Amino acid sequence: MIRKRAFDICVAAVALLALAIPLLLIAIAVRVAMGRPVLFRQARPGLHGKVFSMIKFRTMTEARKSDREPLSDGERLNRFGRFLRATSLDELPELWNVLKGDMSLIGPRPLLQEYLPLYTIHQARRHSVRPGITGWAQVNGRNALTWEQKFDLDVWYVDNWSFSLDVRILLLTLRKVIVGDGINADGNETMPRFRGIGS
Repeated sequence: MIRKRAFDICVAAVALLALAIPLLLIAIAVRVAMGRPVLFRQARPGLHGKVFSMIKFRTMTEARKSDREPLSDGERLNRFGRFLRATSLDELPELWNVLKGDMSLIGPRPLLQEYLPLYTIHQARRHSVRPGITGWAQVNGRNALTWEQKFDLDVWYVDNWSFSLDVRILLLTLRKVIVGDGINADGNETMPRFRGIGS
């Protein structure tokens, strides 16, 4: 895993430097399209369930109903937000999480804290490695998969990790982003919430 961490640091550092201007332009565009804050921060469980603050570019507006309750995720996603998600540009700030050691380039995606008590022992094994910006589940269907399928793929990655597998996932991710498939779950703008086995 030392080799994996060294790879993460090198790639994240180079990417942040190379993408400095694009990151600034995206930040300005988010500010114009959706206002403040530009970055979305949320506590997510990482390696061994340790909580960290994950950062992404904001993709949702603050639109609310007449009773001040927030609209659904799909209703708060405007055209620019959908573009950011479809191209995965919203996840570029996570390179900072990689550099800090909260995340890896490749690994199971960090999910919500509230899901932790809902995992089976098998599913909880996804936290045996650092979460990633992309992972085996993302290149095998992403949000078009069921939760059970995603967790099975996450655990398969944990059991079968190799440096060559990480390189393969990285290349497949680039292809997925360009093609744009597997972005949304069937009939949903975003992935439905996980509610335990059978959800």
